Amino acid sequence: MNEITVDLELVKKYNIPGPRYTSYPPAVHFTDKITWNDIRAEIERNNKDSRDLSLYFHIPFCYSLCWFCGCTTIITPNVKQSSTYIDYLKKEMDLIVPLLNPRRKVVQLHFGGGSPTFMPVDDIKRLGDLIHERFTFCQDIEAGVEMDPRRMVKEQVKAFRDVGFNRASVGVQDFNPKVQKAVHRIQPKELTAKVIGWIREYGFQSLNIDLIYGLPFQTPESFEKTIDEVLEFKPDRFAVFSYAHVPWMKPSQRIFEYKQNLPSPETKFQLLKLVTEKLTRSGYVYIGMDHFALETDELVKAQRNGTLQRNFQGYSTRAGADIYAFGMSSISQTDSAYWQNHKDINTYYSMLNEGKVPIVRGYLLNEDDKIRRITIMRLMCDLKLDYRAMSDLLNIDFKQYFEKELESLQDLEEDGLITLSPEGVTVTQLGRLFIRVIAMRFDAYLPRMAERRFSKTI
Repeated sequence: MNEITVDLELVKKYNIPGPRYTSYPPAVHFTDKITWNDIRAEIERNNKDSRDLSLYFHIPFCYSLCWFCGCTTIITPNVKQSSTYIDYLKKEMDLIVPLLNPRRKVVQLHFGGGSPTFMPVDDIKRLGDLIHERFTFCQDIEAGVEMDPRRMVKEQVKAFRDVGFNRASVGVQDFNPKVQKAVHRIQPKELTAKVIGWIREYGFQSLNIDLIYGLPFQTPESFEKTIDEVLEFKPDRFAVFSYAHVPWMKPSQRIFEYKQNLPSPETKFQLLKLVTEKLTRSGYVYIGMDHFALETDELVKAQRNGTLQRNFQGYSTRAGADIYAFGMSSISQTDSAYWQNHKDINTYYSMLNEGKVPIVRGYLLNEDDKIRRITIMRLMCDLKLDYRAMSDLLNIDFKQYFEKELESLQDLEEDGLITLSPEGVTVTQLGRLFIRVIAMRFDAYLPRMAERRFSKTI
């Protein structure tokens, strides 16, 4: 049985600040003391063999700002900025691609934002051509693009499909008009339905829909109506995010405090309970970390056979692929390092004009980081830690290495989030909701971190 019943008292208890673990250590530990020379040496080491590649392209532009947004965006009505930006993506690729092993194949491609659908048709085709000219793609590539149905035309969907995309992720957030007005995102259901129709017409293999709970004016009754309406589209996956209120990072969110229209913590907990129980009753498996998928989806199959992965783009079935990311603010990842581009577009452009790779900060992992990254990854993906298997994987005595961490899990077992045995740790169905909290027990840096640097886990 995949159904989950949510205990609201436990939700209240464990609603604490914590990382999302799209990386370990989390990005707050990246430092500007890491230089391009450090990263170039890492790239050279990383390209001695022909490991698979995952490519990410950040398209930062949006026509208008959604006031809940926590992404790195540039708000502009000037669509010509897209073409200029692609010119600079070309410059960046031409600096990086000569450093890569030409035998490496791309198994994963992702366009994120901002909104990739800001690009007009000709720019989509041009960027697709530039990428294909520089990289070799495997036949069964997983290629996903984020779509904002507002202002989209049918020809854009066709263009994305023509350049090789086979997965679409559509942002909905909430269909309630009152909520949409409050967050500055007007998007009628009929408009979303039209775009989803185009996605299916052009043969995309998978459809994901994004929702957010915790937005202004949401109630369990109103949000249940949105869920029912979205279920009519029969998406393959859901990503249902908790609204992260971080006005110290995203000043636009202060408008919610000014208008005092955010739901109470109790209401937000009820929204979580609603969406989790409703989707798991509707045939979706709760993968963990906000993600749900149909029983037949490859994410579910990968989780059950132990090959599921997690990175900055979310959950993935492509194990062992290094991420090479392009565009302002994008983050690259290998088995030993992270590096991030400048978030300021003018700095990003000026460095490329000077022939410099536009990195601003990074992180080189030590051996303990690598051990903990793999441990947290396997916990969040497999929902268990088998002591013998982990010892073999990490070439350590797992129980001895993590003796203190394992001793700290007793309260989580008492609350029904995990089960402990001489063989390992297993996350319960209920525990999937609290996977960030469980993972935090294996984080060596967290006790020294200030609370305000992370959003709440629920």
